[in-house]
Amino acid sequence: MSLPRGIRNCNPLNIRRSKDKWKGMKALQSDAQFVQFESLEWGWRAAFWLLTRTYYYKYRLYTIRVIVTKWAPAIENNTKAYVENVSRLTGIAPDEPLGIPSEQPSRWIALGIAMAIQENGLSKREQSDARIGSAERENRRAELNGTESLDYFAMLRGWELCRQDAQSGKL
Repeated sequence: MSLPRGIRNCNPLNIRRSKDKWKGMKALQSDAQFVQFESLEWGWRAAFWLLTRTYYYKYRLYTIRVIVTKWAPAIENNTKAYVENVSRLTGIAPDEPLGIPSEQPSRWIALGIAMAIQENGLSKREQSDARIGSAERENRRAELNGTESLDYFAMLRGWELCRQDAQSGKL
């Protein structure tokens, strides 16, 4: 079974190619539609930059519904189902404000994980794993095939890279 495109591209939220030159972008971009990153850390960093710096601070989008509606417009997605799934996975109501990213990082990280699950069509087992407690997650870790799962450590490193760059003002 091949990996989902977003994971193959180290781009868990399937960020589209544009004029932006992201940190950690591969020099050779062989996917015509989506950015390819050197590692998942860089893909997560770009995802969190877009969600927190661009969507939250620039566009002033504060809820799952308005963020997902902009991220995955109805012209090319089932936006209603996307919103419902992200809300279910995070446990955050679609119209509930997520809070300031620096004060509520766990809510923004949960949003990123849920969107990555939606974007990459991850398994039911992995969706369940994203919602369970850490002790049970540790017990299940041995069951997960590495090709099925998102790299949550890379995701946390990507969050930290984004946070550091936000403090220094670097794209």
